[in-house]
Amino acid sequence: MKRDGPLAGKCAFISGASSGIGAAAARVFCRDGAAVMLVARREEKLRALTHELRAAGYEAEFTTADVVRGAEVAAAVERTLACFGRLDLAFNNAGAAAPQVPLHETADELYDLIMDTNVRGVWNCMRYQIRAMLPRGGAIVNTSSTAGLVATPVAAPYVASKHAVVGLTKAAAAEYAARGIRINAIAPGSTRGEMLDDWLERQPGAEELIRSATPLPRLADPEEIAEAAAWLGSDRASFVVGATVPVDGGWTVR
Repeated sequence: MKRDGPLAGKCAFISGASSGIGAAAARVFCRDGAAVMLVARREEKLRALTHELRAAGYEAEFTTADVVRGAEVAAAVERTLACFGRLDLAFNNAGAAAPQVPLHETADELYDLIMDTNVRGVWNCMRYQIRAMLPRGGAIVNTSSTAGLVATPVAAPYVASKHAVVGLTKAAAAEYAARGIRINAIAPGSTRGEMLDDWLERQPGAEELIRSATPLPRLADPEEIAEAAAWLGSDRASFVVGATVPVDGGWTVR
């Protein structure tokens, strides 16, 4: 097994691992030495990614779970402990995006989907991960968004949900830092992947507007976001607590 790097010896839980930033994080964390538990709803994609990682000599397992359902998250954390014996690092990356719908036209169902996935999902993950980490400490990284820092051209519930992730991160960080658990968040800018590509297809001209509004005028590769999560989860970020780190090509410097 390949176990060298800044995450060597760590056991990591990655939600939303079937594609995009989550799948990139699985590759980056493994490359940096971690053993990984991949968690998402799509079993076929998880199985394929796990096979890829194992074929490259890494230690990887997977389990399906919907982060909205607390019992499923609890079971996923228990499987992590059963496979690896402990949990050192969690990357809570599962999320739901939304079309740009005017607030007054947003359906209850869309609001519930976004808030349940993006806020309750992080809440569910953290409460079970923290219980598992309390005996020996650990690090948690939550995925917010530039929409969690400033208003962006997406649906209002998405902006609200990502602001809530920042709040949950700060509250939990303050509560558990002295008990050996560091909790931080990343705020990715526009990043290539299924969710963004789907959104861009339905928003003609949006990619050009994003590029023109970003000091580094391009979209991010998922691996660039995963690298930031890996750093926050490593001992190299040992004095970083309660931060929300923009990884956005300069979008939020405006």
